[in-house]
This record gives sequence, C-alpha cells and structure tokens, in this order.
Amino acid sequence: MSDKRICVITGGGSGMGLATAELMGKDHYVIICGRTVGKLEDAIAGLRKKGVDCEAYPCDVSDKESVKALARHADELGTIDAVIHAAGVSPHMGNGELILKINAIGTMYVNEIFSDYMGEGSCIVDVSSMAGNMMPDLAPMHLFYRLALKDKDAFVKAAVKMISAMPAKLQPGTAYSISKNFDNWYANHSALELGNKGIRVVSVSPGDFETPMGELEKADAQNFIPNAAIKRFGKPEEIATLLADIVKPECGYLTGTNILCDGGVIASMKMDPIYNLKVTLKSSIGVLKS
Repeated sequence: MSDKRICVITGGGSGMGLATAELMGKDHYVIICGRTVGKLEDAIAGLRKKGVDCEAYPCDVSDKESVKALARHADELGTIDAVIHAAGVSPHMGNGELILKINAIGTMYVNEIFSDYMGEGSCIVDVSSMAGNMMPDLAPMHLFYRLALKDKDAFVKAAVKMISAMPAKLQPGTAYSISKNFDNWYANHSALELGNKGIRVVSVSPGDFETPMGELEKADAQNFIPNAAIKRFGKPEEIATLLADIVKPECGYLTGTNILCDGGVIASMKMDPIYNLKVTLKSSIGVLKS
C-alpha cells in the first residue's frame, strides 16, 4: 500500500461535491464517484488543471457490491482518510422507493463498508439536507429507523407503504424528507458504533445551494428565502469549506452530530411556526397544482 492519503467523494462530479474535491485535493488523493464515469470526465479534467491529483471511479451507492468495489479500490491506493458522501437524489429525480434506496440505504452501505477500511483519525461526512431537519425529532421514527439495521428491504417497503397514503405528487418530497431525517439519525448511530475504531461520523444538512440539484428544486426553495437570515441561495464553495474542515484532525472531537448550513431557514421556521405552516402549505399546494 502506498502512503497516499485518500479522500473519497461520492457525488463528486458537480456542485458541492466537486467544490469539496478541489479543497480536499490540496493534501489528499481524491477519488470522485458517480454512477457513470463518462459523466465525470470534465470534472476530472478541471480538477487536474487546478493541480488536484485525482481520478473518477464508478459507483452506485444503492448497490452494495458497487460500494464494496469502490472501497476496495480506494484501500489499494493508500490510507482512506476521509469519505464525504454527497451522492443523493432530490424529489424531482425519482419516486419514493428510489429516493429511499439511494439516500437512506446508500448512506448505510457507504458507512458500513468504508468503516471496515478506515481507522484512527479518519472521518465520514454524510451530506444530508435541511429537509431532514423539517421533520419533528420523534422517538417513534427513531424506533422505525432501527428496522433498517435488521432488514434494509423491509425498511424501504414499510416506508413506501407509509408514504403511499399521501397524495401521489407529495410522495417524492415526503420520501426525501424521511430519507434525510434518517441520514441524520444514522450518522449519529454510526458515530457511536465506530467511535472505538477512532472513526468520526458527522452529518451536514445543507440548505438551498446554487448547484444542478438545487436548480431542480429552485421553484419550491424560493418560498423559504424571504424569512431566512441570509436571503439568498448558498454558493458551493461555502458548503465545501465546511465539509473539508470537518474532516481535519483539528476537528477531532467533532462527531455524532448534525450541522445545519442553511442560511437560517430552519431557525426562521422555529421562531415563526405560523410562517412555517404557510410555507409548507404553499409548497404542497403548488406541487398538487403542477
């Protein structure tokens, strides 16, 4: 094994993942991942022009064997120092089942499999969403999430059944919120499970950012801006700086928590529940009318 320090970034071909790859490339060999390597060629070319030592590797995070192949490959190249799991799909990119499989089960596969190849001083960052923080932090949901620890397929099936009781056009958004709330919970679970190995696990919940995925959700996202503390969308480099800083040794006591980076959207909702209700209804009615 070489002495390379490896940083793996899922969803690293664009947006916040790509911006993070540029920062991590200052002192790591970076592997950016996507389901199709061909789509990552421009990203790799751009990173190399900026002096980043990197490569692209195919990975579908919802496929256990695909994640295993990625982890083995990364391990063969050096010491896996950091995994920044930014791959995911938004409500406009699939149905409830697909969203749960990629966002929730994909996070489980990444944490479970990569932790077998990581050790003291390493860090996993699971990129969640402020949507996960819009759900009440309820014990019954945490008990439900534990089903995934025993039977991932049963968890997805039960979640889809629960979501199917809602109007069809609201189901993807609900699945997304549940998947990201699950990610926050699961990151905490992983932190406790992996602490004895010296692996830190942190989830980060971005708000609305100027990324390709953010563009898909722009119409709904604009409803949240007027009451936010910072009345604009975030820039990719702003979230990238946070993600890159979390994995640094200087943050060695940071684990088992979720960090919101949303311009104050969730704070505005908590301070003004009536506004929160109005925005939620406005977004829901807009989806149903579309």
